[in-house]
Amino acid sequence: MHEFTRVSKEDLDLEEGTLYPGISKGENALRWGFIRKVYGILAAQILLTTIVSAVTVLYTPISDTLRSSPGLVLGVSIVPLFLMFPLYHYQQKHPLNFVFLGLFTVFLSLSVGIACANTKGRIVLEALILTSGVVFALTGYTFWASKKGKDFSYLGPILFAGLMVLFLTGLIQMFFPLGSASVAIYGGLGAILFSAYLVYDTDNLIKRFTYDEYIWASVVLYLDILNLFISLLQLLRSSDG
Repeated sequence: MHEFTRVSKEDLDLEEGTLYPGISKGENALRWGFIRKVYGILAAQILLTTIVSAVTVLYTPISDTLRSSPGLVLGVSIVPLFLMFPLYHYQQKHPLNFVFLGLFTVFLSLSVGIACANTKGRIVLEALILTSGVVFALTGYTFWASKKGKDFSYLGPILFAGLMVLFLTGLIQMFFPLGSASVAIYGGLGAILFSAYLVYDTDNLIKRFTYDEYIWASVVLYLDILNLFISLLQLLRSSDG
């Protein structure tokens, strides 16, 4: 009787920890190890972003320099785009992968700091709370849905098309500034798009990323969270007038 109870409890624990139907016990354990590694790197990125952004906002010489130098701000914004190429190429070569990951995170953090420095503290806090709530809720939902056998791979083409529309709209906005209402709508659509991307990329983390792609998986999730935060910040700032 005790043996039956022990076996039943082990089977229940295994079922509770199963990522998706049909995965073997060994593969499930390996996958959980990979997921923990990715989220550990992601947590370090978010911590670094928080520190760099806070220094950018609170340390007056840095914030004043960035505010008075539009060319420097543009350069800081462009550098991460170029860093993505070596980051992707060397993602499996230690220690270059972590070197490029650190540089990529620092320059994106400076961009976030610049956005926060030009925004009221109350709005930054609201965007941060909303982002945290959405990320935890959607991540939990995706893990639950995956366990129930749901698949979100079909979202890929739809989200890519939405990203292209958002990108082109952003380019148009640079040359032909939109009104506050249009900017708020743009921010709202961006928040919806990157929320959906978070579900899609978390589903890929659970099922499709290979074990060697831990750097790129963390980069993808980091960009989803960062873009969600920036979109919410833009939405709240426009709504505030």
